[in-house]
Amino acid sequence: MSRRINNCLLFLSLLAAVAIPASESIALDKGDWLVRLRGIGVIPTDESGGIAPDLLTSGLEPQPAVVPELDITYMATSNIGVELILATSPHDLDATGAIAGLGKAAETMLLPPTLLLQYHFDTGTGFRPYVGAGVNYTITYLENADRSLEAVLGPTTVSADNSLGWAVQAGVDYHINERWFINLDVKYIDIGVDVELNSAGTVRNLDVDINPVVVGVGFGYRF
Repeated sequence: MSRRINNCLLFLSLLAAVAIPASESIALDKGDWLVRLRGIGVIPTDESGGIAPDLLTSGLEPQPAVVPELDITYMATSNIGVELILATSPHDLDATGAIAGLGKAAETMLLPPTLLLQYHFDTGTGFRPYVGAGVNYTITYLENADRSLEAVLGPTTVSADNSLGWAVQAGVDYHINERWFINLDVKYIDIGVDVELNSAGTVRNLDVDINPVVVGVGFGYRF
């Protein structure tokens, strides 16, 4: 245990040695590129409506996922940036309501490229907070029914449409030096998809609102 503590103290000492003091300003310039790699938690905040036409008291609830995320920001001015966020996340869809006992009922992958217009605040220190707003287009793929659902409905194919929505963001970069920085970021993304369950020709439909809060932490490099 003491060895781990010593290693942590050594790491923090090295970080402190290269970090820019909080009182020293880091200026962003027009034409800068900021590339960040984050680990993110995608946390859905909603669930589905009823499964029509015959399972209206049942639904599917999307579950959280933890994945890597890459984003690229181009600074149009020293304060205004345009960011493209790239990530894909797997989500279990758990049964709710009358079929809650099934547990996991289906799964899907989400690919939600998001384009944001940002404002970066110059605080006169190594801390650079920012806010952003923009649009999201979510592509769904690799939808599958779980065996638990098929045990009730029979062989079932699952399909989900894509989603167009809005997104908002707040975050902060802390510059370790002129090039490298640490990042903390929070986003809310408007994602809602229509899901179709086809069981041997019997078609059932439901709306699944995912609307995740996306919390990320990572590091970045300024080009």
